[in-house]
Amino acid sequence: MYQVKVGDNYNFDISIDKQAIIVNNEALVLDSISLNNNTSHIIINNKSYRVEVEELDKASKTAIVKVNGKPYSLTIKDQFDQLLQQLGMDNLTANKIQQVKAPMPGLVLNILVNEGDEIKKGDSLLVLEAMKMENMIKSPTDGIIKKIEIKQGDKVEKNELLVSFS
Repeated sequence: MYQVKVGDNYNFDISIDKQAIIVNNEALVLDSISLNNNTSHIIINNKSYRVEVEELDKASKTAIVKVNGKPYSLTIKDQFDQLLQQLGMDNLTANKIQQVKAPMPGLVLNILVNEGDEIKKGDSLLVLEAMKMENMIKSPTDGIIKKIEIKQGDKVEKNELLVSFS
C-alpha cells in the first residue's frame, strides 16, 4: 500500500492488485491511455483528465504532476517508509548535507551569499566558470551558511570545498 499526500490538503491510501486500483478502501474504475512517456489521458466516472508528470524525484519520493494543466505536488510513501515511520526511524534515512564541493575545476566568477545567510534548497550560491561556460551552483539543502571557503576570482579544483553549512 502507498500513502500519497497531495500538497497539504489531501491524503490517499492506494493499493494496486491485478483487478483494480483501490483508493481509500474503494475500488476505482478508470480507463487510461498513455500519450507519451510523461502524459496519460484518464477517464474516471465519465470525467476526462490529462495527467502529466512534470518532475519525478525517486530518491525523495516526490513528484509534480499536472492534472488538466494544474500542478500538484505529491509525496509518496511505500510500505517500507511506513514501517520505518511506525518504528520511529523515518528521519534516520535523511543525510544532512554539510558542505558543497566544486563539481568541476573552474574559476569563481561571483559569490551570491554571505556567511550567516539562511538559504533554501535550490537557492543560488555562486557562479563557477568552467570550459568557458558559466555554471550556477545551487544549494542542495536548506540551512545557514557557516563558512565560505573561496573568494571571487579563485581557481578551484574538482571536489574542492566551496561552502559549509551549519
